[in-house]
Amino acid sequence: MKMLGIETSCDDTGIAVLEVTESLPRGKAGKTLQFRILANVVSSQIKIHQEYGGVYPMLAKREHEKNLPIVLKKIPQENIDAIAVTYGPGLSPCLWAGLNFAKNLANKWSVPLIPVDHIEAHFLVGLLQQTDKNDQFLGIEDRVFPAVALIVSGGHTQLILARDIDKYQIVGETRDDAAGECFDKTARILGLGYPGGPAIAAAAAQIQNSKIKIDLPRPMLHTKDYDFSFSGLKTAVLYDYQARPEKERESEEYIQGMACEIQQAIIDVLVHKTMHAAKEFKAKSIVVGGGVAANESLRIRLKHTTDATSIKLLAPPPDLATDNGLMIALAGYFKYKQGAHPKNPDSIEADPNLRIA
Repeated sequence: MKMLGIETSCDDTGIAVLEVTESLPRGKAGKTLQFRILANVVSSQIKIHQEYGGVYPMLAKREHEKNLPIVLKKIPQENIDAIAVTYGPGLSPCLWAGLNFAKNLANKWSVPLIPVDHIEAHFLVGLLQQTDKNDQFLGIEDRVFPAVALIVSGGHTQLILARDIDKYQIVGETRDDAAGECFDKTARILGLGYPGGPAIAAAAAQIQNSKIKIDLPRPMLHTKDYDFSFSGLKTAVLYDYQARPEKERESEEYIQGMACEIQQAIIDVLVHKTMHAAKEFKAKSIVVGGGVAANESLRIRLKHTTDATSIKLLAPPPDLATDNGLMIALAGYFKYKQGAHPKNPDSIEADPNLRIA
């Protein structure tokens, strides 16, 4: 079947077409799946929102409404069997832009419309078993469950216990700022621009033998739960920045050193909490997803840590860790097979505060 996925939860307009082939091998029980990406186009609004240092929902909505028809024209539209669309969580105006567009398409093409949880989509795309060809995936990785998912993005930082597809439990989440928000806000303090994650990572990568001493806290690192808190880290960065002489705080040495310490503090907490959760719940795998999951230093640290255990690390390619229509199409396929598609597409409503469990 061919599934079209539409993603507009924040500031990326994504549309993709995923072809799924099911087969029953001789002498084997159960179907095997093969996924082929026929198209995956993302239109970014970064340049528009950079001057504001963050995403303005109504401006993002306007851009989605403008971009959706343009992106759709770049997508093969023949023989689409169903449409999947993000209905939450996310920014309400942005969600409605994608949802209304998807409803019109579903009614026009007379195909089912499947509402998809954005967080679940980030998890599922990490399970794809990649082949040597960039556009093909051989089903879902084996021996994954139970899994602990670390979903880290601009608005979400969650640890999710997945006992199977569609069997989820949130075991930890941020109590205030998400990791991505902390990157954005601290980058703004340092004058590094938006989005903060890539800006902080780029500055941190340039550091060479800095003599400036910077010690930031690792919030909630040793608490007995799996929750996170990053607002205190942001405040610590602000206080340190304000306490420095102007010449020092505007120097490359300080900015690079602070960027490195910010990144390391966030990674320390994310990895520590994730590994403890994986061990407590006897996870066979750790799945990482969301925009922050594209951070190379985080991936390297997780790989190094899991290599010392029997836990498998699963992470999508960096371009699939950020928001895209492919992950929505993939989640839509599994929802479709479960029969989770309303008979009337117009009955689907956006849920900005949707929770996976």
